[in-house]
Amino acid sequence: MKWKLTIWSTLLLVLLFAVYNIVQYVFVERWMIKQEEANTQQDMREILNYFLENEVSFEEAEFLQSRNFLERINRPDQLIRVLNEKGEPILTVSDDIPEQWVEAKSVSTKELVGIKHTNDRLVIMRSPLTIFKFNGTVEIVKNIVNFEKLTDALFYVMVICGLGAVVISGLGGRLLAGQLLKPLQAMAETIRNIKQKGLHERMQLNDNKDEIATLMIMFNTMMDQVERSFQQQRQFVEDASHELRTPVAIVEGHLSLLQRWGKHDPAILEESLDASIQEVARLKMLVQELLALSRAEKLDPADNSEVTDPEQVIRTIIKNMTVLQPTFNIKAELEALKSVVLVISAQHLEQILLIVLDNAVKYSEQHKVICIRATVNEEAARIEVIDSGIGISGSDMPYVMDRFYRADKARNGEQAGHGLGLAIAKRLVETYNGTITLQSIEHEGTTVCISLPKR
Repeated sequence: MKWKLTIWSTLLLVLLFAVYNIVQYVFVERWMIKQEEANTQQDMREILNYFLENEVSFEEAEFLQSRNFLERINRPDQLIRVLNEKGEPILTVSDDIPEQWVEAKSVSTKELVGIKHTNDRLVIMRSPLTIFKFNGTVEIVKNIVNFEKLTDALFYVMVICGLGAVVISGLGGRLLAGQLLKPLQAMAETIRNIKQKGLHERMQLNDNKDEIATLMIMFNTMMDQVERSFQQQRQFVEDASHELRTPVAIVEGHLSLLQRWGKHDPAILEESLDASIQEVARLKMLVQELLALSRAEKLDPADNSEVTDPEQVIRTIIKNMTVLQPTFNIKAELEALKSVVLVISAQHLEQILLIVLDNAVKYSEQHKVICIRATVNEEAARIEVIDSGIGISGSDMPYVMDRFYRADKARNGEQAGHGLGLAIAKRLVETYNGTITLQSIEHEGTTVCISLPKR
């Protein structure tokens, strides 16, 4: 890329410089030629006016005065001569132009021609002159060899400057390309360091507020997300392995016990079978929760996902939960949800609320009152599930939605769960561009706030 930028920027600058010089050269050349033609025409007008005003008859007595006039107005590298009606020169004034270079010629109308004589370029203007009985011709011959030398020198200067421009633009293009590509090279070096040293490597940001700086910030942000996802994935695998290892070890232990000597003892056989069945059920539940979390991670909600009557859906969930937990009093304040359409499928709304209500039941202990309250604003509906249970400590609060995290580590068995419920609920809510937050005071209760967008 550095060489491409250097070459193309150099070619572009050289092309622009060449076009500019060519246009300038052609313009200067044509302008100088026109100036020479204009000067020659001016001289011709002065000569004709002088002869006509003074009614010169070209007698021998007048030659000296006429010659003095012609010598006075003659220019360097120019010849002026007067021809009689036979085309013979009768008066000639020259500055470094031999007469034999140009053949004398009479004309009846004014003419302007250019000829080449060896290495010299001549411009010839002829005009008829009639005074009384005298019919002749005035010739002005101009040698523009010095003009050509000037234009040649100008051309050589442009060529030399063009070569200098190639060198300067090449060096400048390479320097510019190096500066532009330095952040990309730094990014490539960072990627190599990440491959060799780990995901913690980051790019050093500069103070520029340009697109490259934005790219560097986005790269570092992306690497933060990748590192965090990698750590979460590794933690997930470790936690899942740990959770799966325990029931498998218990079942394996009981089977080994039965294989060695317990199969002949009905009491030990019954106890081992009950324990194994319980652990298999726990294992089954864990696998189901892992599958649910995996589906939530890959969920792609359809555009037509919506709940047209969320109040009725939530009341149905409360009714089913009351059947399962008859000792709990679940209050509902859902009038705000009337005529509200939520952007979420009814199945996922039910799954989220069941997870939150299940946690509220598990950790309520003696205070068996749960309140579900709904409020609505212009953009979203807010559903709060409030319990009066044991609450969550401040040290546990930042981690309760992490996978496999359990705030009450003293609980064991099926009642304690596996710490995946809130992680599943969070992922489902975020899939529909909603939010789920917790507010809790230890030993007083917890409030789970679920915010879902309206259609």
